[in-house]
Amino acid sequence: MFILFIYESHRERERERQRPRQREPDLGLDPGTPGSRPGPKAGAKPLSHPGIPDTGPAERRDSIFQRHDAIIISGTEMAKQIQKEIQRGVESWISLGNRRPHLSIILVGDNPASHTYVRKKIRAASAVGICSEIILKPKDVSQEELLDITDQLNMDPRVSGILVQLPLPDHVDERTVCNGIAPEKDVDGFHIINIGRLCLDQHSLIPATASAVWEIIKRTGIETFGKNVVVAGRSKNVGMPIAMLLHTDGEHERPGGDATVTIAHRYTPKEQLKIHTQLADIIIVAAAVKKKASFITPVPGGVGPMTVAMLLKNTLLAAKKLIY
Repeated sequence: MFILFIYESHRERERERQRPRQREPDLGLDPGTPGSRPGPKAGAKPLSHPGIPDTGPAERRDSIFQRHDAIIISGTEMAKQIQKEIQRGVESWISLGNRRPHLSIILVGDNPASHTYVRKKIRAASAVGICSEIILKPKDVSQEELLDITDQLNMDPRVSGILVQLPLPDHVDERTVCNGIAPEKDVDGFHIINIGRLCLDQHSLIPATASAVWEIIKRTGIETFGKNVVVAGRSKNVGMPIAMLLHTDGEHERPGGDATVTIAHRYTPKEQLKIHTQLADIIIVAAAVKKKASFITPVPGGVGPMTVAMLLKNTLLAAKKLIY
């Protein structure tokens, strides 16, 4: 079994805190029966681009309950490799006489986590040769002013990609602002057109976290065809796009994973969630899992660095106009 950990957005966590609390669901990873296939030896080295041992679904389900050591899939190392690929792509693009890709980030307010994330994106962009800028606005900025800014950036030929760092203050509608970004410059992949094209299995700028999850699965050689996948989380920016990528037809315009996907959330009955996770070959979850797994992505150092890398990949795609 493969368990991949992701972070929920700040806004999603805040919404969860404001809802009536229920007992948090147990993912149902109970100890199995003796005689399961033995796990990797203690001290196994992290894998960045490993092939996954050829075990059947039942073996993987059994082994997860008995293994005491998990093979760590390093998102940090994988992200470094992708950034090298992006850097070569940027250099090649510029060598043909094209303008250097440029990323504009709109940052609202003084949320420390948002400022940290933006700094990481700026540093990563610089490392691969992408120009970037931060447009900092106070937390009381009006929605109209933000839309004016996105309009100006949409029309600026110098700007390849635009993102608005979420969450936004409560008086600003995130969906309206995200839809104010031109789809061809929407490197976060949140515009309704990009989400719609994703759902129709068409080429689009894919939300970076979902794209990161999909890239980790592909690069580690984890088979999704016909597999059972549980996605724990239904947010429109993370859970839903991940589910779309994993369940759609591998022969469509934008190939998917051909998996059978179950989306679970906080109102999924505990007993049902337990059943789903025990049958799952892959679990993608934004909550802590205390039981053991065969292959995991660490937190930190898992999906986070990969999300930044896929954001930069989207910026290069936008600059080259390969989607629109």
